[in-house]
Amino acid sequence: MNHQGKCRNLHGHSVKAAITIKQLELNDDGMVCDFSDIRDCVDEFIEKQLDHNFLLHEDDPIIPAFIANNERYLAIKSHPTAEVISKMIYEYIKQAGFNVANVTIWETSSASACYQED
Repeated sequence: MNHQGKCRNLHGHSVKAAITIKQLELNDDGMVCDFSDIRDCVDEFIEKQLDHNFLLHEDDPIIPAFIANNERYLAIKSHPTAEVISKMIYEYIKQAGFNVANVTIWETSSASACYQED
């Protein structure tokens, strides 16, 4: 909304994500965790929250138009940057019980944002 660059215009993204899980010890199968468990968790979040959805700042003036046209959107407290989306995925995975180290989102092959907590 107050961004001066070209990202101020309505636009979408197809992104790639990398999730890093950490453990002090391997489980009985010799793994930190089963990758399919992480995939299933992330797929659920993406399906419910992000896929074919329009992420908007909760104060975006276009929201009434989305409502009037019965369009799908998700209003969030922050601007929907790659950094914010990384944090959203991080928090979802953490709440699901995984010991997540970080989540990295690539908007392009050379531009990424990583979220982690200490």
